[in-house]
Amino acid sequence: MGIALWLVSSAVAFFLARILPARRRRVWLGELSTAIVAALLLGITATALDFGGWNELDWRAGLFTFFGALTAVAVLRLTISPTPGGRT
Repeated sequence: MGIALWLVSSAVAFFLARILPARRRRVWLGELSTAIVAALLLGITATALDFGGWNELDWRAGLFTFFGALTAVAVLRLTISPTPGGRT
C-alpha cells in the first residue's frame, strides 16, 4: 500500500504541474517519468527514515514523495528549454 501511495502522490504532483503553464513543454512523458522516479526514490528514502514503509500507508511519506516529485518536475522545467531549438 505504501508504494501505491507514492505513485498516487507522484501522479497528483504531475497533474498539478501540468496545470501550471510556466515553461510547460508539449512532451509530457519526461515530466511523468521524472515524477514517478523521484517519488519512488523518495519513497525508499522515507522508508529508510521510518516514515512508514513500502507496504504501509503513512501520511508523512505521502507528503514527502508529493513535494519531492513536484520539486523534481520543477527542476526539470527549469533546466530544459520549453522550445525545441533552445530559444526561450
